Amino acid sequence: MNVAVLKKLGLTMYEAQAYVTLTSLISSTATEISEKSGIPRSKIYEVLKGLVQKEYVDVEDGRPLTYNVRSPVEVLSREKTRLNEQIDDTISSLTYVYENGMSQVQAPIWRIYGVERIIRREIEIIERARTSINMRIGFLLEGEGEALVRAFRKRRNFKINILASQTCYINDEPFDIVGFFEENGIEVYKADIPFAKVLISDSKEMMHIYAKFSEDKRTVIPESTIGILNKYEDIAKNYDERFMNQLNKIQNKNGNK
Repeated sequence: MNVAVLKKLGLTMYEAQAYVTLTSLISSTATEISEKSGIPRSKIYEVLKGLVQKEYVDVEDGRPLTYNVRSPVEVLSREKTRLNEQIDDTISSLTYVYENGMSQVQAPIWRIYGVERIIRREIEIIERARTSINMRIGFLLEGEGEALVRAFRKRRNFKINILASQTCYINDEPFDIVGFFEENGIEVYKADIPFAKVLISDSKEMMHIYAKFSEDKRTVIPESTIGILNKYEDIAKNYDERFMNQLNKIQNKNGNK
């Protein structure tokens, strides 16, 4: 397993084997490392040279040369930082390409099926948002509230507005929507919201979420849930304006009490 992880970090099979071996030897000669690791003697010096260049191992002059292993904490922490930076750069680069491509789509409306896919798409929208997220919540799916809170906590640099029904039912159990968000430090306003949900990002994109309910009109039937992702800015802006009008009325009413 250690060898496999090191290979993912860019080491060759022999380099990974030599490093793992040297972590137990701490300091050793090329001959001993070759014997302990099973790496052919004809390859060992080339392998160790690679580890020195990649700063996994230090070499000490002498006859013969002595190779000293660098601490796994030092080496792997450095590699972890490097990998995270590469991933962050890739996310930024591909997100730019993705958003530019999405803007060129002639009819930017998609249907999304399945609870997990819908929640995942909600989180993606929140992560892409730059200035604001506005949500009207008439019901929550199982695990959705927790996922939204985690996403909101990561994005404290912009405005989050939520209008929500007081309660809904999840798996036939009552769930206090307003209380849940308040307990998690998310500002929320109680409103009369139908059995639907809408998420609006930056007045540019939005997603409606609909579902069928049980005969008593209380619990969502998960397999019926559908999301409609809409990237027509004019439509998103219109819905956002209507959302803010409703929010302002509620805030003014609460302020006058």
